[in-house]
Amino acid sequence: MDMLDEAAERPKDDADVRVGRRVRALRLERNLSLAELAGKAGVSIGALSQIERGMSSLRVKVIWPLAAALDIEPSALITDGNDAVNDLYCVRADKRRQIPVKSEGIAKALLSPPAATLTGMLVSVEAGGGTADAYAHAGHEFGYVLSGEVELVVDSTTYGLKAGDSFAFKSTLLHAFRNPGAERCQILWVNTTKPSEVRDGA
Repeated sequence: MDMLDEAAERPKDDADVRVGRRVRALRLERNLSLAELAGKAGVSIGALSQIERGMSSLRVKVIWPLAAALDIEPSALITDGNDAVNDLYCVRADKRRQIPVKSEGIAKALLSPPAATLTGMLVSVEAGGGTADAYAHAGHEFGYVLSGEVELVVDSTTYGLKAGDSFAFKSTLLHAFRNPGAERCQILWVNTTKPSEVRDGA
């Protein structure tokens, strides 16, 4: 019986599953393919695949090169499952990753986990802040104004939106937004493109 047969017959351990999901989440966050991470860590693609699926335990000799390849501390790979860490399917409130933006007065926090098809963001716009220019990119987007007010421009049409209002449009249309109010505006914003794929003015 070879190693793959043994792995297939061995029941999954909860700890191995948690570690595997953590490894995959970290890999996806860094936009690395299975082959790329395996190459950087010096392990086989098959071995890494088994680790990610919880079919194989993360051995000590693999922890260090894998952690180095992911640019994290080794302890981050074996964090106890009860700790508030991000996962393939969840993002903890205090673990949100900030998305770099170009415009002044705008902050974007990533709400969606690395395995998500959609990109969910919490967009905060300070009073007077907004995009430097109108921009467009592939995909579609949806937004819901959580607080404050925002002036949204889509395809040369301006919309004044307040808390409770929502919007949706094709991302290929030129769009821009600004906060005309005196208080910070927060928007739950969803894109069908990944943050790395969006080349925008914000």
